[in-house]
Amino acid sequence: MRQGHPQICLFQPEIPQNTGNIGRLAAATACRLHLVKPFGFSMSDKNLRRPGLDYWPCLDLEIHDQFESVYRQCHGKVAFFTKFADADYTQVPEDTELLVFGQETSGLPESFHETYAHQLYRIPMFHPEVRSLNLSNAVSIIVYDQLRKRGLLH
Repeated sequence: MRQGHPQICLFQPEIPQNTGNIGRLAAATACRLHLVKPFGFSMSDKNLRRPGLDYWPCLDLEIHDQFESVYRQCHGKVAFFTKFADADYTQVPEDTELLVFGQETSGLPESFHETYAHQLYRIPMFHPEVRSLNLSNAVSIIVYDQLRKRGLLH
């Protein structure tokens, strides 16, 4: 992880291809990737490694048994992403250390919505019948927006 780069956290990811794609994104952007157990796949799953190609060794990866261990590391400078938030992702402070994304099928637990209500953000969607974006696409949008805000794109 490079100084000033955000960290990415996937809370109990379920789809290995998404996690693999996000791992590749994290490696390419020098962002640490935190994975919170349990996973919906094995870490040896070929579908996890395939999207990351040969970049997986470049990944700064931490695996956690509980979300609280990740949260404590980031001094409360955390943003959570959910379609149920009122605030737009463009309002995420640029000094946010950790970007948290929920499960592909159910998002973040309701307890996160209650506990971290003032730290919830959304990516707007404009078609009422589209429930969500693909997780790896959502993470890409947020990570690159944070890098832009921090002046790290050049």
